[in-house]
Amino acid sequence: MTSAISSTPTVALVHGAFADSGSWNGVTDLLLAAGVPVQAVSNPLRGIASDAAYVASAIRQIPGPVLAVGHSYGGAVITNAALEAGNVVGLVYVAAFAPDENETLGEIEGTSRDSVLSSALKQAEFPVGASATAVELYVDPAQFHQAFADLPERQSAVLGASQRPIAASAFDERSGAPAWKKLPSWAVVATGDKAAGSDVVRSMAQRAGATITEIVGSHVVMISKPQEVTDAIIAALAGVGGSRGE
Repeated sequence: MTSAISSTPTVALVHGAFADSGSWNGVTDLLLAAGVPVQAVSNPLRGIASDAAYVASAIRQIPGPVLAVGHSYGGAVITNAALEAGNVVGLVYVAAFAPDENETLGEIEGTSRDSVLSSALKQAEFPVGASATAVELYVDPAQFHQAFADLPERQSAVLGASQRPIAASAFDERSGAPAWKKLPSWAVVATGDKAAGSDVVRSMAQRAGATITEIVGSHVVMISKPQEVTDAIIAALAGVGGSRGE
């Protein structure tokens, strides 16, 4: 059973690609039940710099200190947004990217032996301005269960049908100065992550000096194992000075 928390930073949950803030519903429910202030922040999924600016603005408007939690691509966003926000006291990466300066997510993914995501991605166009178009990526719904989620097939099908695409250019954009070099960090590594890839998630977390929790699960471990992910977040809150209440 998770203990309640008082006098603690607000937890800002940032979703990743091919998802939305609803992917945090289970964790949000458990944090609220534990008395933890929480806000699920929308991530535009248009590019690291612009998404980081948007998320930093949202976090900056949360009163008091904030623990920033990112899933998947959301990890790259909080890596770039946390210092800009100014009130982030710690970072939690959940099956998430933690890039270093000048790295791209495409380059990182290319080194993974665990990820099968590239073969499951499809392309679509979206308008840019009055006459131009750009490419966005989505996961083939038929492959969503295998590549993304260790959930009942019906639930995976619903997530695949309701996913939010990401601009393809986001994977080629170079990351900025990483907040994990200045802030304490924690990481949840899903041992069966076939999307980001357990191997690259683990190596990035180790490089960041993060306190690592390994959970048996897929890329969407916050959906399949919400209590374990919540416990990792609460441990991070304790690490940044959140006090436990009874």
